[in-house]
Amino acid sequence: MKRLLKHAMVVTMNERGEVFTRGNVLTEDDRIIQVGNFETDEASCDEVLDCEGKILLPGFVNTHVHTSQQLARGLADDVDLLTWLHDRIWPYESSMTEEDSYISTLLCALEQIKCGVTSIAEPGGQFVSGMARGIAEAGIRGKLAKSVMDCGEGLPASWQHTAREELDAQEENLKRFHNSADGRIKVWFGIRTIFNATDELLLKTKELADKYGVGIHMHVAEAKSEVDYLKEKIGVSTVTHLRDLGILDKNFLAVHTVWLTDEEVEMFRDHQVKVSHNPASAMRVLGFAKVPRMLKEGICVSIGTDGAPTNNRMDMVDELWVTSLIHKGWRLDPTVVKAQEILRMATINGARAVLEGDSTGSLEAGKKADLIVINPDSVCMQPMHDPIANLVTSMHSCNVESTMCDGKWLMKDRKVLTIDEEALLAEAKERASAIRVRAGIQMPSRFLMV
Repeated sequence: MKRLLKHAMVVTMNERGEVFTRGNVLTEDDRIIQVGNFETDEASCDEVLDCEGKILLPGFVNTHVHTSQQLARGLADDVDLLTWLHDRIWPYESSMTEEDSYISTLLCALEQIKCGVTSIAEPGGQFVSGMARGIAEAGIRGKLAKSVMDCGEGLPASWQHTAREELDAQEENLKRFHNSADGRIKVWFGIRTIFNATDELLLKTKELADKYGVGIHMHVAEAKSEVDYLKEKIGVSTVTHLRDLGILDKNFLAVHTVWLTDEEVEMFRDHQVKVSHNPASAMRVLGFAKVPRMLKEGICVSIGTDGAPTNNRMDMVDELWVTSLIHKGWRLDPTVVKAQEILRMATINGARAVLEGDSTGSLEAGKKADLIVINPDSVCMQPMHDPIANLVTSMHSCNVESTMCDGKWLMKDRKVLTIDEEALLAEAKERASAIRVRAGIQMPSRFLMV
């Protein structure tokens, strides 16, 4: 299948930062063949799409999204962190079945496609099999991991495993699902938090990730209580301990990273650690990550939405906007974290964070045909004196008109082609309620319900 997308503003996100104001993108099968100002024989193309007045971008990469939590949207608002975790999320997740995980993943993928995401990194549920099935059907890319814990208080009985059991389960997942769905699915190693990981689990995880050439996905220094806990236990904070163990490396994806010292930011830089910044989630209770400092140090900072009961808005376009605001606000500096940096965080940095920067993340010849078509002709985006700024600060997900991954349209003219949206929503609502009942979670009455 050969496709020509012509006459668009092409924001390539390549190293030179090239933007073609009236450019073309030619794809063949799953690859980009040519980008820029060029002539081609339209008669030789299977599809020619006139994108006059529209914008082409690489597909967004959501580097931290809990697919297994999609059915738990709105389950844990206005509660503290321990209540959120022990009384809501762990009971809910531990009451899920493999089929629940599949439906939850499919629902998450649907929302991602509609906001222009072509690739996600999943930090871990319990059923990689269900996740893989959902990602395969939806058509996006996924770095999937099991939520791994071998210690910690309050764990549901079904989650209490030894380090060896958790490592064996992950190896089995990798053998079954790695490089499946035409290579769109990769299996990574996951570690929930330092609260739930012994040094044995950490060291063996690093050993296996290196052996198989995949990444490690972990929540790191997300809460002050986490850092305080480790300082009291062994005398150093999370990042320093991970450095001392030899875990920090170019295949390590650290999520949230709110409570870092300047010295630990430099540790990330020196070990080429990748960071997933989740701005909306962090603002609930965690704090403000040192993203301006990280970017200045050359650290690969990407963007993630986190899970539905943490953020509620699983929309990468919203995350771009939030990222553009919060660091200017808490730093009292309107010049930090600029629009072009945020676009890089959501595209090429995201691809690098999931170890696919050589094949995705920018519109360049030879890379995978992962792209989105944006229609800015709406009241929320016009006028566009600065199109790059508007993409970050004015765009809504409804402006994402079409989404392509691996050379296939997943959404065309706002219609998702890989998922039956109406049927999925109906089943998702039924399953979400059933899981909550099984988990015994009682929701508060906020007003007088009559």
